[in-house]
Amino acid sequence: MGWDGVKAFAKAVSERHAADAPSRLTTMLSKAQRHDKIFIDYLHNGRGATAVASYSTRARPGAPVATPVRWDELKSSLRPDRYTVANLRRRLGALREDPRGDFYDARVAITSRMRKAVGL
Repeated sequence: MGWDGVKAFAKAVSERHAADAPSRLTTMLSKAQRHDKIFIDYLHNGRGATAVASYSTRARPGAPVATPVRWDELKSSLRPDRYTVANLRRRLGALREDPRGDFYDARVAITSRMRKAVGL
């Protein structure tokens, strides 16, 4: 499956989730239209789409760093500015293993059955 097919699949899955939980999820890009909902971003699945690389410093006050975290670290108390250029070295020194170590274990091919399930 090519880039366009992957993006179409990601869009269909995102829209299906948003339709199942419209009070909590949205695929609307405009922040003004999100109204405190979680934005499901399928747009970065296209060829040439940009994304922030792990450990990139963000252009925000305090210089937060895009930092990978483990699944068990995902809690409501985790903030996007939790790790910064000032404290990231301490986090990295405390890690026993790479939080992305099992990244490729989650890889799954998109099957015709999956495409059919989302109307493609």
